[in-house]
Amino acid sequence: MGSVAIRHRADLAAVVGSLAAITAVAWVLTVRLAASMGTTAGPMGMADAMPSPGGRMLLVFAMWVAMMVGMMVPSATPMVAAYTDWARRDRSGGSRPIAVASFLSGYVIVWFGFALAAAGLQLGLERAALLNAMGAAGTPLLGGTVLVLAGVFQVTPWKESCLGRCRTPLGFLIAEWRDGARGAMVMGTRHGAYCLGCCWALMGVLFVVGTMHLMWMAVIAGFVLVEKVAPRTLRLRYAAAAALVGWGVVTLVTAA
Repeated sequence: MGSVAIRHRADLAAVVGSLAAITAVAWVLTVRLAASMGTTAGPMGMADAMPSPGGRMLLVFAMWVAMMVGMMVPSATPMVAAYTDWARRDRSGGSRPIAVASFLSGYVIVWFGFALAAAGLQLGLERAALLNAMGAAGTPLLGGTVLVLAGVFQVTPWKESCLGRCRTPLGFLIAEWRDGARGAMVMGTRHGAYCLGCCWALMGVLFVVGTMHLMWMAVIAGFVLVEKVAPRTLRLRYAAAAALVGWGVVTLVTAA
């Protein structure tokens, strides 16, 4: 094996190891923030334990950021690894580590934006008494409706288009390639947008089961990863659609 191949494998190992470390840190923060929010959501309720609206927003936003990084970075690993490989061919004179970091930063920025929107939605629904203190749907009608809509979205052309871009790193890189660190950030942002377009409805399930439910976070994160790397023939999105719609219908019927 030549020195170039050895160096290339070392680069890939470093990138994958870094992404694993980022994911681990994010999950540790998620667990700690969930415990902190669970403590404040005691008998007095979160609003009484933390009266500052700004403080509540900051804590909930931090929770969503940690959740999104921990849940979505693993599913972005194949794309980041593919980008690392292709960045070797970039002759613009930029630093490859900086370009890879820029690509990942662009991806994460998209999910930071989603985290901000989700945190605002969570607090708004809590104020309307539609979510309980643990971030779960307060009524079966709301929960069932969200589940049905999430299931229906799984079989829409929008989902199919975004998922297709996410699961084919080579095709994405060919279509979207830009040189340099700035180009890398643009590419990362575009990939993040496709990933968000693919997965946003699944994140809505957290508003049903509880935005601080660690087991469901792991389940959704695992499904998102498998959905992107599994062969197309498995049609996992259809299985998820059937499960979510069925769950939602049962929830609505039992509430009637």
